[in-house]
Amino acid sequence: MRSMFAFSANLSTLFTDLPLPARFAAARSAGFEAVELQFPYAHPAEELATCLRDAGQRLVLHNLPAGDWAAGERGIACHPDRIGEFLSGVEQAVAYAQALGVPQLNCLAGIPPEGVGREEALATMRANLRHASRALARHGLRLLVEPINSIDIPGFLLDRPSRAVALIEDLRQTQGLDNLFLQYDVYHAQRMEGELALSLQRWLPLIGHVQIADNPGRAEPGSGEIRYAFLFDWLERIGYAGHVGCEYFPTRKGVGGTQAGLGWLAAHGRLPSGARSGAPA
Repeated sequence: MRSMFAFSANLSTLFTDLPLPARFAAARSAGFEAVELQFPYAHPAEELATCLRDAGQRLVLHNLPAGDWAAGERGIACHPDRIGEFLSGVEQAVAYAQALGVPQLNCLAGIPPEGVGREEALATMRANLRHASRALARHGLRLLVEPINSIDIPGFLLDRPSRAVALIEDLRQTQGLDNLFLQYDVYHAQRMEGELALSLQRWLPLIGHVQIADNPGRAEPGSGEIRYAFLFDWLERIGYAGHVGCEYFPTRKGVGGTQAGLGWLAAHGRLPSGARSGAPA
């Protein structure tokens, strides 16, 4: 039976032994017709569009600019002193999305800067989401909000799915932001709140994208405690029809590490939509 959802390969965490332009073809050879990126901005949009076209793929998601990632920043949406930078980032992200055919963009709240309390950070986040959501709506795009666990990233403003949902529901009801959705990362959700099956079902109308990795270690499904065979079947039962992004770090490092770990797809009775049964996944 063909799955209601489709897998997308996150090219920021998979096939990283290859330069980014070569990862598209590697993902396509593994059967992935959809891919996603954390941040595409180091490459011209035209170059990435060519990679997608040559590989016959869709780019289904990327993030808004999130500050200086290499320096440890994990989003600036909650920074009161960087609102101008955030708004410029929204414009840049929309331009990339239009050039690459991306239907939705993800926003990372970030860690409130020193001296900024939680309420001020949340007020800044609310205002920035309101602006970003309306800017994206003018182009037919959806805006996602992703909670990140505060064990891996201490101090992250929206560290639980329930907190992100409360913010999204409030903004939808009070501001009419009906293109605002949740990015549900199973790994982060498991670390903070668990109750994966019931929370996925409860919040399904608000979930715009799902991402996966196992716990502990954030590696391939099947490497840890999460029952992914059940969870994939559950996503079908509740009617999730979006993409499931493979945003994990392969257990095997170095050349060929991603390919060596893709056996989980067949082991869980799943293959990317472009793979043939019996062919290497």
